[in-house]
Amino acid sequence: MPTPPLKLAFCLYKYFPHGGMQRAFIRIARICLDAGAQVTAFVIHWQGEVPAGLNVEKFEATGMFNHTRYERYQHWLGKRLKREHFDCVAGFNKMPGLDVYYAADTCYLEKALTARSGLYRSTPRFRHFAACERVVFDPAAKTRILMSSPTQMEIFRRHYATPLERFHRLPPGIARDRMAGEDAAERRRRGRHSLGIRDDALLVLLIGSGFITKGLDRALDAIGALPPALRSRTHLVAIGTDDPGRFRSHAARLGIDARFQVLSGRDDIPDLLQAGDLLIHPAYIENTGSVLNEELVAGLPVLTTDVCGFAHYITDAGAGCVVGSPYRQSELDQALVNMLISPERESWRKNGITFGTTADLYSLPQRAAEVILDAAAKRT
Repeated sequence: MPTPPLKLAFCLYKYFPHGGMQRAFIRIARICLDAGAQVTAFVIHWQGEVPAGLNVEKFEATGMFNHTRYERYQHWLGKRLKREHFDCVAGFNKMPGLDVYYAADTCYLEKALTARSGLYRSTPRFRHFAACERVVFDPAAKTRILMSSPTQMEIFRRHYATPLERFHRLPPGIARDRMAGEDAAERRRRGRHSLGIRDDALLVLLIGSGFITKGLDRALDAIGALPPALRSRTHLVAIGTDDPGRFRSHAARLGIDARFQVLSGRDDIPDLLQAGDLLIHPAYIENTGSVLNEELVAGLPVLTTDVCGFAHYITDAGAGCVVGSPYRQSELDQALVNMLISPERESWRKNGITFGTTADLYSLPQRAAEVILDAAAKRT
């Protein structure tokens, strides 16, 4: 008799096409499907096309608060998984019942202890998310953990004493279409035309959903602090899924709203990478920061903060500037001035492109799929 295909459950709360974790999810799922596995995604919300061969089951969770909706989803998921055998349950959010967890998020407990009040830690929200994290990282748990950031791995181990052997280190997993190609000049022309940016203007990009944690307010302050002549020819374009209202108001207060655009997630990112002169990513907290490597291989110099798990790649490649901790806005302001006027921009561009041809920045989906398929095969 032929061996039946492995059955995989992929669990995440929300799928939308342009999120970093979501793009990793879909690429890992496709590799598993290509390997002959059956993959079912269990979600609360799905936006966009469903890849061929992927089954999607949605639970219409209700509730005023996210943690309430997630609790109801988890209860439904637990009952659903009992009705049908799956060889491996892989989660892209922290939740009970996982065989494999893809660690896209930073340590929740670390943030709650260092950036939140004692009152916050008495709320139902804290109790829910702390319990979901503990059930994954508890020393007695069996969940395999897929993680790209060595810094975050040490933070989790400090709080939970999770055995080292349960962690599976992943390389970055950026798409190769981000790399600069022979058509870079045409992509630059096309991207700047789509944004209405003149050839002699300077274009600074901020890319990533969740503008608050990505530090868009810091980026706006840095643009606003540029010397007048430089500020008058510099544009900032933020691209991602988030409510832009507060940031447009912030730009207006700084007097830079005429040169500030906010765009929702889109498919022509490779064109926009070539259109830019600099990526700014002054994140408050960031597990990895895949966008940093995407810009690096596209030849776009990067200005970021050292809290990003992948910030060291910018230093390793010699492709930009990393602002250290503790964060000071004045350091970001000065670094932005220096990078916009520096004759080294062309060297940073070439360094990033060269680094992208030699370093393994692409195999995360393959490595993650290997761990998931191995866990499923061992269970069968």
